[in-house]
Amino acid sequence: MKDRAERGIRRRRVLLVLAALAVAWLVVDKAVSVVASDPGVGHWRSRDGFEDYRSAYEEVMATLPEPTRAHDVTTEYGTVRVYEWTASDQGERDEDAHGEGGAGEEGAAGEGAGGEEDGDRLPVVLLPGISSGAPMWGENLTHWIGHRTLYAMDAVGDAGMSTQSVPFTSFDDQAAWVEQMLAGLDVERAHMVGHSFGGAIAATHALAHPGRVASLTLLEPVMVLQGLPASTYLWSSLLVLPVPQSWKDRGLAEIGGTTVEEVRERTPMSVMIDEGSEHYAAVMPVPRTLTDQEWESLEMPVRVDIADDKSLAGGEEAAQRARDLGKEPVTVWPRTTHSLPMQAAEELGSELERYWSEHDR
Repeated sequence: MKDRAERGIRRRRVLLVLAALAVAWLVVDKAVSVVASDPGVGHWRSRDGFEDYRSAYEEVMATLPEPTRAHDVTTEYGTVRVYEWTASDQGERDEDAHGEGGAGEEGAAGEGAGGEEDGDRLPVVLLPGISSGAPMWGENLTHWIGHRTLYAMDAVGDAGMSTQSVPFTSFDDQAAWVEQMLAGLDVERAHMVGHSFGGAIAATHALAHPGRVASLTLLEPVMVLQGLPASTYLWSSLLVLPVPQSWKDRGLAEIGGTTVEEVRERTPMSVMIDEGSEHYAAVMPVPRTLTDQEWESLEMPVRVDIADDKSLAGGEEAAQRARDLGKEPVTVWPRTTHSLPMQAAEELGSELERYWSEHDR
């Protein structure tokens, strides 16, 4: 029990650093887009770099509950690695879930996928933040496995086991690959959950494909409700300027709401993140702030969860805007940062399950 608690603390610390990396990427991407030519695709810079990343990735995945199966779902933009935890057959595990190429033949068709086997309980789809992929949900999965089918994936165009083959021309393309992934899994309707960058993707997908979304849960969604705090641009500048590493570590700590010591801590998750940052070249459009009319057009239930400290979603201002737009519930969680899903995993476990059950039709 103690070891599990310590692992949870280490994972939460690493996700605080992920918050800083998300901001750094958004700031750098905006600057680069001013001078960039035609967009390319996210790619690994070398085979050796990918192998180093995959080794670190598999070490982190080994700490998660074992998936029922893995899928490699073909979309117009590339192949999406999706892990499934099926409620109705938790004892039946796919021995190849972590093997070379993942589910292989199961990928496109998604045999056994979908939410119908759970009766009236619709499946849940978990969209991750930048650089964290499916492993980020380790603290949350244990609260939901067995209740309903869960899907967690690595985003197209980001470090992970997904691949990108066609460039993104706008952020709306993120909604397109998500929609094609759901169709490939035979998921007709689902509860969509997104954290950080994944929250922005989930909101954009819900705008474009409302019929697929039974409910929308946004956990610290970046930029769709409110722009980034001005202070984050200041600290992020240290990450792209030729300054000592100690200054960069301080910038990461300030953005993530953690300490320099925690930034420098080495854990399986931090190693995975470092390998991805070093070896993967991501090329992704930046989310935009949605208009009042766009928010008001979302007729499905929408809940918004915001951190009260170091929020990258906009803090209390973003929460108030969501309330003014009629979204509910809107919660500002005390003693949390951008790593809200991990820090409030215990409370969100039961609360989100109740929320999904209320909106299963």
